[in-house]
Amino acid sequence: MENIVITVNRQYGSGGKTIAKMLAEKMGVKYYNREIVKLASEESGIDEAMFAKVDEKMVNYSFLKPKKIYSGELKTPDSYDFTSDDNLFNFQAKVLKQLAQKESCVIVGRCANFILKDYPNVVSVFVHADKDFCREQALARVSIPEKEIDKFIEKTDKFRADYYKYHTGMHWHDLRGYDLCLNSGKLGFDKCVDEILSYIKVRFDQ
Repeated sequence: MENIVITVNRQYGSGGKTIAKMLAEKMGVKYYNREIVKLASEESGIDEAMFAKVDEKMVNYSFLKPKKIYSGELKTPDSYDFTSDDNLFNFQAKVLKQLAQKESCVIVGRCANFILKDYPNVVSVFVHADKDFCREQALARVSIPEKEIDKFIEKTDKFRADYYKYHTGMHWHDLRGYDLCLNSGKLGFDKCVDEILSYIKVRFDQ
């Protein structure tokens, strides 16, 4: 296997992003999260700010029905919905596929586990933890009053789940969509990284 891609989905506060960065560093490969936005902008010619805006506006996808579940199609510049949220997603998906074909890397979010599900060189991971652990981690990261943090975590996870279902038709928490599900609250970040590396070693006989 020439290159291996690890996709990481995570509950807010579980430390999934931190684990992904640690994993990338230990493997000596690139880490991609918001970097995908810049690459998709370069690929499409669409202003990077438009991609960033979709990330930031936290649309309530639970009230939206997708016109069509993602299947790889792209709208052309002369199309009226060239800069629609759906097409912005499609360009990000194109970038993910290009990365999976050319380099080893770690990718956070972006429905990457679904987009790359048919790639034999992809390992998909979901990181979760109990409520107290996620609360503690979240409070250390964001300036939100403690009495409001649970609501913030719930809202963020709901957005991620709704976004995922809108674009994929699948449930974010469906364990069948992942190779590994790790409880960071019980394992800790370092051991989560070790578990992923152990899985890679066994699966790809490295």
